[in-house]
Amino acid sequence: MHAQHGHVSARVRNELRRRIALEAARLISESGIRDFALAKRKAAERLGAFDEGSLPKNIEIEEALREHQRLFQAEEHPRLVRALREAAREAMQFFAKFEPRLVGPVLEGSADRHSAVCLHLFADTPEEVMIVLDEHGIDYSESARRLRTTRNHSIEFPVLQLVRESTAFDLTIFPRDAIRQAPLDRIDEKPMRRASLAALDELLASES
Repeated sequence: MHAQHGHVSARVRNELRRRIALEAARLISESGIRDFALAKRKAAERLGAFDEGSLPKNIEIEEALREHQRLFQAEEHPRLVRALREAAREAMQFFAKFEPRLVGPVLEGSADRHSAVCLHLFADTPEEVMIVLDEHGIDYSESARRLRTTRNHSIEFPVLQLVRESTAFDLTIFPRDAIRQAPLDRIDEKPMRRASLAALDELLASES
């Protein structure tokens, strides 16, 4: 009898995890929340779930986000992703000397209208990138981002953010030798997938 009860509890908890993941995906897609942990907490509050064991993993939220986009944005979503990838291509040509790599939702195909085009640039100093932007009269803001290079080690990297023709760009600047080792992805803790301009061209051609 106890085993039966435990089985039901596990099933109920799994169902709740899935409902939280779907609600978090809706919040991310519709409200533009980019922080998975925050979206998870808000979704759990809305569903009255206060048990840590009921909270879905980031990868479950990523899957729910893709499902939400397939169901509710079947026509507009592919067009949006394509437009953002075209914008990424232009930016990568502009920043060619910094060996740009496309990362994040635009590469993975889970971007929405709130998503920035995220690029990794490689330079001897962040000022090299700033000089190029200044020379072209492009306004930008500066910040920093802490990324995990291994499971137990993280480093802060400079970030430049700008908007061109209503598309947001997020540029993380790495030392040149960091091109060989990608930081860990916050979703699955594996090295982040990065695409060169050539790889992006292939991706765009395969979709045409």
